[in-house]
Amino acid sequence: MTQVKPGDTVRIHYTGTLTDGSQFDSSAGRDPLEFTVGSGQIIPGLDKAIPGMVVGDQKTVVVPAAEAYGESHPDAVQAIPRSNIPAEIPLELGLQLQMQSPTGQVVPVTVVGITEEEVTLDANHPLAGKELTFAIELVSIG
Repeated sequence: MTQVKPGDTVRIHYTGTLTDGSQFDSSAGRDPLEFTVGSGQIIPGLDKAIPGMVVGDQKTVVVPAAEAYGESHPDAVQAIPRSNIPAEIPLELGLQLQMQSPTGQVVPVTVVGITEEEVTLDANHPLAGKELTFAIELVSIG
């Protein structure tokens, strides 16, 4: 049987869970995820687990934060005056917003704190600092 090697285009089904068992993503009910192995299209820890698999193989891979979405950086969390948020936006913890950097780049942020005077925003990826577990099945090569 043909084994996956770097440069191959593959399709996988996957379910991603956190260490507490909660699911954060899955291809269930959707088309399999297609990507080129070793191209940087998916997180490094998952990409490295695919070579050597054959069609039909299933495995579970634990990916440390450093090989997933990186560590959480405290400098990416910032409090801003509540008056800087438009009044029509209903603020709540966990709300995803898009801010614009001084250079014009759109940065996704999550509301992680709200007081009368300030709103604390986190620009870290929501999965930064987290170990991720993926149950994967190789559907096709090529």
